Amino acid sequence: MYAKYFKRVIDFTLSLIALIVLSPILLILIIVTAIAMKGNPFFTQQRPGKDEKIFKLIKFRTMTNEKDKNGNLLPDDVRLNKFGKFLRSTSLDELPELINILKGDMSIVGPRPLLVKYLPRYNDEQRRRHSVRPGLTGNAQANGRNALSWEEKFKLDIEYVDNISFAFDVKIIFDTVKAVLKRDGISSETSETMEEFMGSEATAK
Repeated sequence: MYAKYFKRVIDFTLSLIALIVLSPILLILIIVTAIAMKGNPFFTQQRPGKDEKIFKLIKFRTMTNEKDKNGNLLPDDVRLNKFGKFLRSTSLDELPELINILKGDMSIVGPRPLLVKYLPRYNDEQRRRHSVRPGLTGNAQANGRNALSWEEKFKLDIEYVDNISFAFDVKIIFDTVKAVLKRDGISSETSETMEEFMGSEATAK
């Protein structure tokens, strides 16, 4: 009942209120990010949503577009400057996704939308994460973020899909706030950003 009828109403209402209330902060971030990133403050990318429908996700840019002498982008850890790290550690880079929530591409809580190229790499169980709208935050983000392995993340995503409820959403939101304030799990153990998901042993062909 909640997932089918009420969740979308709550998402729309809260995202609209948040966009209005946070509009001064968003304006400041747009200006500062444009200066820090030397150009477009926004990062947009196609991501799979509910039922693997592709949509355009929008975030604040956290990495510059610096390239080497051959025109190739420099490594992520080089392009991720101090301001970008600040945006990520505070999750402020995610604020423009409120627009995605307002449009219905995303929900406030749900599995995080990952890269389109990962779609053929999921096994059947992992693919079930796309049976609900992706979220601004999710069970995995509330319980370790990038410090988790891909398999641990997907397990938490499926746990959410199988137990979706208003109480679970509220718990995840509060746990996410605590994680952000502590700045837990911003990076993986081996990288400033999460390593690419290459598939699990049981990945469907």
